[in-house]
Amino acid sequence: MNSTKANLINSVCLIAIGLWGYLEVTSPTALIPVGFGAALILCSSGVRKENKVVAHIAVLLTLLILIALVGMRLPKSLNQGGLGLLRVLLMIGTSTFSMVYFVKSFIANRKARK
Repeated sequence: MNSTKANLINSVCLIAIGLWGYLEVTSPTALIPVGFGAALILCSSGVRKENKVVAHIAVLLTLLILIALVGMRLPKSLNQGGLGLLRVLLMIGTSTFSMVYFVKSFIANRKARK
């Protein structure tokens, strides 16, 4: 597994689960993860080519959606429970997974330069 695949898994998950949430609750805020997922997909080719700027943009977007999910959405979903909680936990899981691989990639690149 590498950061490119982790980013792709995360972006597809954000899009799919965001659309699922939108179709279930018809709230426009459920489309926020879809937008982040689309932006992350657009970053995929730059991440694959190890473009530093694009990779850092992808990390920033992943970090922003992770903070939003944990800080804002998770507490509400914990109170409501149900499938909404499952959706939020899945998006948090894939975003965390993606962040771990981004950090591993950055560490490996730094070691390779030395």
